[in-house]
Amino acid sequence: MPTDAQLSLKTRRSLFASLLALICIVLVYAAFQRDRPWVVPEEVKKLKNPIAPTQSTLKAARGIYVEECAQCHGKQGKGDGPKARLHFPAPADLTDSRLMNSVTDGEIFYKISEGRKPMPSFKKRLTEDQRWELVLLVRSFLASSSPSAVEKKPDAARKTPAPATNP
Repeated sequence: MPTDAQLSLKTRRSLFASLLALICIVLVYAAFQRDRPWVVPEEVKKLKNPIAPTQSTLKAARGIYVEECAQCHGKQGKGDGPKARLHFPAPADLTDSRLMNSVTDGEIFYKISEGRKPMPSFKKRLTEDQRWELVLLVRSFLASSSPSAVEKKPDAARKTPAPATNP
C-alpha cells in the first residue's frame, strides 16, 4: 500500500507533466497564430478612404495615434513603442514599405476597427471618420520614412541614354 509521501510525489509528477504539456501546446499554438494572416472580407478590401489628407486631418489623427497606438506601434510607427515587447505577435512596423504597399486602405481600416489579439478593436472607441483619419496617418508614416525622391547621384548616373535609332 503506497504511503502518503508516495502519493504526493506521484501527484506532483502528474501535475508537472500536465503543466509541461500545457505549456508546449500554448507555445505551438502561439507559433501558428503569429504567422496567421488577417482575414479581411473582399468587399472591405475595396473600400476607399472618404477623408481627404489635409494638415488638420493628419494633426487630429496624430493626437489619436499618440493616445491610442504609439505605446505599441511607436511614435513614428516602427512597431517599437514602450509596450511593444510585451505583445506577441509584435506590433506591425507601419513604415515597412513591403508590408504597407501590399494592403489597401480598406484593409488598414478593417484592422483598426476589428483588432486582433493583442491589438484591441477601435470600432466602438473611435468614430468611423477617426478610423479613416488614422488610415491617412498610417500611410503618411510610409511616405515620411522613404528616402527622398531625388537621390544624390553623380550627374552621369542620372542621365538616361538616348534611344537607339536605326540608320
